[in-house]
Amino acid sequence: MMEAGAVDRAYEALGTVVTKTPLDFCLRHSTAVGARVWLKREDVQVVRSYKLRGAYNLISSLPRQTSEKGVVCASAGNHAQGVAYACARLGVAGRIYVPRTTPRQKRDRISTLGGSWVELLVAGDTYEDSADLAADDATRTGRFQVPAFDHPAIIAGQGTVMREIVEQLEHPPDLVVIPVGGGGLLAGCLAWLAEHHPDTPVLAVEPAGAASLTAAMTAGHPVPLSSLDTFVDGASVRQVGALPMEIIAGYPGPLQVRTVEVGVICEEMIELFQTEGIIAEPAGALTSAALRDLVPGDRRDIVCVVSGGNQDISRYAEVAERALVSGGIKHYFIVEFPQEPGALRRFLDGVLGPDDDITLFEYVKRTNREVGPALVGVELSSPKELPRLLASMAESPIHAEKVDPDNPVFRYLI
Repeated sequence: MMEAGAVDRAYEALGTVVTKTPLDFCLRHSTAVGARVWLKREDVQVVRSYKLRGAYNLISSLPRQTSEKGVVCASAGNHAQGVAYACARLGVAGRIYVPRTTPRQKRDRISTLGGSWVELLVAGDTYEDSADLAADDATRTGRFQVPAFDHPAIIAGQGTVMREIVEQLEHPPDLVVIPVGGGGLLAGCLAWLAEHHPDTPVLAVEPAGAASLTAAMTAGHPVPLSSLDTFVDGASVRQVGALPMEIIAGYPGPLQVRTVEVGVICEEMIELFQTEGIIAEPAGALTSAALRDLVPGDRRDIVCVVSGGNQDISRYAEVAERALVSGGIKHYFIVEFPQEPGALRRFLDGVLGPDDDITLFEYVKRTNREVGPALVGVELSSPKELPRLLASMAESPIHAEKVDPDNPVFRYLI
């Protein structure tokens, strides 16, 4: 089991490198849950995520004969930026593999931060694919492989987030909410808490489509997921790390694990931007998204770690679409229009309300002489308007069928 002293030593080593990120009060969530909710803003870290902490802590500790051979790593984006920054600052040559799903914004930032010290290679469909390529590279060239989460120095570096939180609050939080991908951040925070504040309740949050920690806790050890949704790219890992899992399993305090659906994460990303002015990536919105299901209690201070802000602006159209669907504002239907004059007008006047908006209209098939099925997207003014719309459709002679998110057809719409 890792000792808290490793985290404390990392804290001292990182003192002149990382930013002591703000702990911002969040009025919106505080009002909703009846407690003081604080956001630990790792999205404004030097590389816009906490990953710098672990990467720099490890690379700076390497013996000279090892660092002279260079380092190699695999990453979904944020770890790579931490490695790139560390390489450039320490003068260590690095080679970085990222999967093709890594947003362009993260790729560009890696190249900018690493400069001439880093070579970026885009290869593989998932983080695991890139990790295999990085491992092969290390074996072939003798470069030191810098893991994203499964290494004591990485975990210790990430754990400095927790020490900062307690110093800023001047006491341990009544609940700390931590995002989970490979488990390095959670493990580092738990290792420090286990010795200094072992009764602190912790809520670990992961994407529903990449719940590697949930799978590991069910099996009693790390296991690979059979399928992986990579939308939350900063927290989409097929298998939680072995060392993080060992530390997580040994935490003496209250620990819960919760998953959050992608649509809810997108809703929170929009809220963070519109209300708090925070540009969070999907993984960065994980923890505060989980608060909507939090059971009210007697907590005074709740801290959510906003883990990253490396969001590609080109993804916001999809984020907004998923948020509207998740929030019950936007819905899709297959509507069978009679092939006769005025059918569309009757649908508009007789079915849709005055504030309903058609956002998509595409004929699916026009060979039938009697009806012409069309895919219709409808945006409502409020989720409460859906029963009224469905009742109007049921009463109309024009047949309409709702396309729900669990319908295989739905994946072609977003």
